[in-house]
Amino acid sequence: MTSPDRSSPPQWNAVVLGGGDPGDPFAAAHGASVKPLIPIAGQPMALYVLRALRDSERIKEVAYVGPTVPELEPLIDRHVADRGQLLTNLEAGISALGEPQGRVLVVTADIPLLTATDICSLLDSAPEGGLVYPVVRREDCEKAFPGVQRTYARLKDGRYTGGNVFLLEPALLARFLPQLREILAARKNPLKLAALIGPGILLPFILGRLTVPMLERKISDLLGVTARALVTPLASVGTDVDKESDLQLVCARLTGR
Repeated sequence: MTSPDRSSPPQWNAVVLGGGDPGDPFAAAHGASVKPLIPIAGQPMALYVLRALRDSERIKEVAYVGPTVPELEPLIDRHVADRGQLLTNLEAGISALGEPQGRVLVVTADIPLLTATDICSLLDSAPEGGLVYPVVRREDCEKAFPGVQRTYARLKDGRYTGGNVFLLEPALLARFLPQLREILAARKNPLKLAALIGPGILLPFILGRLTVPMLERKISDLLGVTARALVTPLASVGTDVDKESDLQLVCARLTGR
């Protein structure tokens, strides 16, 4: 694993997705308006993510989408109001950065175990592609955080959980957003989703024969851009805070308990 590179100028911009449902009972139970503002060791969850980005010294500008509190504002270059939907927030964050050169790092604000070193490692190991999505093996998650509860997809060579970080070419966003919206809209309609994915992917997945390269090819075809998976041992990117047990695990880690 690499350490933050302090010898070259930052080459990346970042969009941090910090929105959420204002009526989220999980956030409300902890005195926060949205989940990324839940306090951990006396500091809002999103602050840990923003600090990791800044401490990596690899990020030029940060666009933050969602409600903020005063502690976050010094670490944010461009603040964007929550638009209410994930992809709309992503578009708004990218737009706020103007016309950034190169790829953009997109991070959700609910992965407070992410570190500056993790960010450097991801950026250094990312393959070329219009869209790069990190995935983490189950054994790496459970080794790093014993007892962590995640959802895993069973592929031919193991079980994986998706990361809460991805890298994209901003210029390609308009090309694949319509297809991505269609896939997300179908996620609760199994028949429609199966039709989009196709038997070439669905059947191998059911039989446990699906591989990462097969997924890369299919997603590239669906979205019309080169999509790549980045298999990473960095469990922090796959450990978001969605429930009370996640929050307890993160609090214990960050407070040294």
